[in-house]
Amino acid sequence: MSAIDLNSDLGEWDLDEELPGAIVPDEAEMFRLVTSANVAAGFHAGGAESMLASARLAFTHDVSLGVHPSYRDRDGLGRRAQEISSALLIREILEQVESLNVAATVAGTFVRYMKPHGALYNRIAVDNVQADAVARASKEAHLPLLGLAGTAIHRAADRHGVQFFREAFVDRAYLVDGTLAPRSMPGAVITDPAMAGERAVEMALEGRVLAIDGSSLTVELDSLCVHGDTPGAVVMASAARTMLTDAGLAIRSFA
Repeated sequence: MSAIDLNSDLGEWDLDEELPGAIVPDEAEMFRLVTSANVAAGFHAGGAESMLASARLAFTHDVSLGVHPSYRDRDGLGRRAQEISSALLIREILEQVESLNVAATVAGTFVRYMKPHGALYNRIAVDNVQADAVARASKEAHLPLLGLAGTAIHRAADRHGVQFFREAFVDRAYLVDGTLAPRSMPGAVITDPAMAGERAVEMALEGRVLAIDGSSLTVELDSLCVHGDTPGAVVMASAARTMLTDAGLAIRSFA
């Protein structure tokens, strides 16, 4: 591997509504560090102002703009799994794509890919029905998908002829089955910049990472994620980018 993408979940704020723990952040520094931005489109966080601000920052810093669709769950920040029909899930994803498309057009850029958020992201790693719906929505929107390699959503994307890019996580621990450890589990969220940087290099160059129980996991990746809401996200993204470039890797978007 000679190059890797660095992505972050951004735009998760809204001037119009008080969200649990929400702030109006200055995200410009993250946009200087990452090469792809997964932007909230209103269902778990975000609104017209945040989408436009994020799209403008993406344009300014030549960052690939991705839509970050969620279940309709603003109170739970999109972290609560839902039972939902395939037809409704497809409609709601496409609604979020259109919302970000509007902001992107105003900002002079365009939406280049889709990465589902939170509980939806985790659900489609294991649920074939919801994974199929997400892949169908992505195909209808003419957008590639970003997600976990070898999971239900990866297989669904292949079935529907949707281009799929593989993601690994700098700031989240893995379970032994290769899925993400729940945030409620001790050690699930990694906040140490040095550890984040070391994990980034190990995954990018060696294709492996330690699971939360200490066992070694094989990972396949095109992109590394640092969550924008992780404590010290800017410092961790900076550490990861510096250590990756020091290891001889170019940092550039997959999309």
